[in-house]
Amino acid sequence: MKKVLLIVGSMREKAFNRQAALMAQKMLEKKADVSILSYEDLPQMNQDIEFPAPEAVARVRKQVAEADGLWFFTPEYNHSYPGVLKNLLDWLSRPTQPGVRESSVIWGKKAAITGASGRSAASFARAKLTELLDFIGVDMISTQVGMAVTPEEFETDELVLSDSTKSELKNQAQTFLTYLG
Repeated sequence: MKKVLLIVGSMREKAFNRQAALMAQKMLEKKADVSILSYEDLPQMNQDIEFPAPEAVARVRKQVAEADGLWFFTPEYNHSYPGVLKNLLDWLSRPTQPGVRESSVIWGKKAAITGASGRSAASFARAKLTELLDFIGVDMISTQVGMAVTPEEFETDELVLSDSTKSELKNQAQTFLTYLG
């Protein structure tokens, strides 16, 4: 079975993107070995502490290196992806061997992007995340799913997907599994 690592761009316990990731995890049940990356203990990227890598950095790099695919779930903050996700990607994109860009653990990884946010359905964050991931050498599927969180969902803190959005997410999951080979 392929290993899929879900990466949620929010640290909030009841984050809509965490809920979406949990839904995707259920959709991939028995089709892939799926886990959610825990990275809240990462220090801020700092070249002064880069070598040797801090323990938290080494741990997340190992998990990313062992994954066949990465599935990102991003909220949208000020028309972009969150700082915690950027910090993670900064660490993952750094070479593990000084000066050898392709030695980063994320270089060449296959990925998918989903985003839940307000009316924009995280379209701005997904576009900017696509640009960043492309720059750091990630190989992405073109299928993305955006989820527009309603005012009622913001009040209840519960993501409720329409049948059409559930179908889009299921199709994305299947497309991603096929892409992983």
